Amino acid sequence: MQVDIQVATDQSDVPSEKTIRGWLDKVLEHVGYDSQRELEISVRIVDEQEGRHLNRRYRNGDRATNVLAFPAAEPALIDPPADLPRALGDIVICGPVVAREASAAGKQNADHWAHLVVHGALHLLGYDHESEPQARAMEAVEAAILAAGGVENPYRSRI
Repeated sequence: MQVDIQVATDQSDVPSEKTIRGWLDKVLEHVGYDSQRELEISVRIVDEQEGRHLNRRYRNGDRATNVLAFPAAEPALIDPPADLPRALGDIVICGPVVAREASAAGKQNADHWAHLVVHGALHLLGYDHESEPQARAMEAVEAAILAAGGVENPYRSRI
């Protein structure tokens, strides 16, 4: 898997590339992705100003949000020739929002980062939470992946 990680924030508690790749690997393993085909994913970690700009531009939200996912939409990117990597898309995570949410919820910062990497990756793979049934299904997959990595279910209060 080719992972391009860009850190565009001065925040000090950003997970390492190895940690982020590990969570992406867990997602792909859980969904049974055929590892014979090389994948390409970009993860950009941003500050609140960039997070707000991206959320406003692409989701019509006037605040920074914790994670945005931009699945690859071009057929040539989704299914390129066999010798080129398959682009899944981009995940954008706003570091300051992650830290604030983790603190407010009494969660370990690393656990919240793991959750948002997993959440973003699942969006790239076509999971969504627009309806209650979709949300329940996506949450169950997230919880299973996180549990396999030793992270408590982030949705435990919804059960």
